[in-house]
Amino acid sequence: MTQHAAAHGLPHGPVTFGIKTPPMHVAYADILRVWQEADAVPQIADAWLWDHFLPLVGPKGGATYESWTLLAALAARTTRLRLGILVTGNRARHPAVLGKTATTVDVISGGRLVMGIGVGGTLQRPGAGGVPGPNPAAEEYAAYGLDLVPPGEGVERLAETLTILQRMWTEDVFDFEGRHYTLKGTRNEPKPVQRPGPPLLVGGWGDRVLRLVAEHADVWNIPGPPHNPVSYVDERSARLDAHCAELGRDPREIVRSAQLTVSYADPAATRAVVAELVAAGITHIVLGLPRPYPTGVAAWIAEQVIDPVRAELGMPVG
Repeated sequence: MTQHAAAHGLPHGPVTFGIKTPPMHVAYADILRVWQEADAVPQIADAWLWDHFLPLVGPKGGATYESWTLLAALAARTTRLRLGILVTGNRARHPAVLGKTATTVDVISGGRLVMGIGVGGTLQRPGAGGVPGPNPAAEEYAAYGLDLVPPGEGVERLAETLTILQRMWTEDVFDFEGRHYTLKGTRNEPKPVQRPGPPLLVGGWGDRVLRLVAEHADVWNIPGPPHNPVSYVDERSARLDAHCAELGRDPREIVRSAQLTVSYADPAATRAVVAELVAAGITHIVLGLPRPYPTGVAAWIAEQVIDPVRAELGMPVG
């Protein structure tokens, strides 16, 4: 484990669990209730939002909250949980503005932020027959005046953002001249509570993103089943190891994290997928909670998913 990861109590080795509450078609009061319930359940280490401006499913006119504003509110109303966005879309905010926002949330939370980030929306690559398939980001980006860029440019921009964030959190004043971003006389005070800054979580699975994970990240996150089969998660983890070897970095320094959606009706099925992910080397599981959120859902998750999995692994429960 990196000194950075170890200092911040990031999961490595023993399996730890978080929850994710996608903030769409649900009231703020319901999200707050679940997070405060989870704050009192020690088996749940962290809680996460996502970063979208329109609902991904259901009516487009449904409620959807801006993630960083909501995260700041939840940080102020919780005391224990680590927290973050899984993941921030890099294209939605200028890197320096994002660095300032993240710093503010880390201060509000008393040093509990994990900085989750990914490439964000990009132009679709051609699919079968050379024709691009439907692009899930197109409508959202058009509605909010955001430009879609080619995937390669998206990765380049993310690389520059990661460097800018790290410099904002550690330097008093600096200039930055990149291919996509230019900064002059950038200052960021106060600095984050966590030093040298919040842990960096990078989400994604492409080879170029995995290279950035190997270069910068404390945590790597990948969507698990049904988005990707466990065999794919295993293969991508091996590719990350190869990037680490090329860079001379110990791959054990990077926490492997995956997310999957909980089945309220069949918790045994959820436990089975968790067990497969753990067998593939994943040590941090983020359990996505379908809406509506039942009363006491955090305690239910601990009793029906986390504790049985921990018992099966020979770990302490409760």
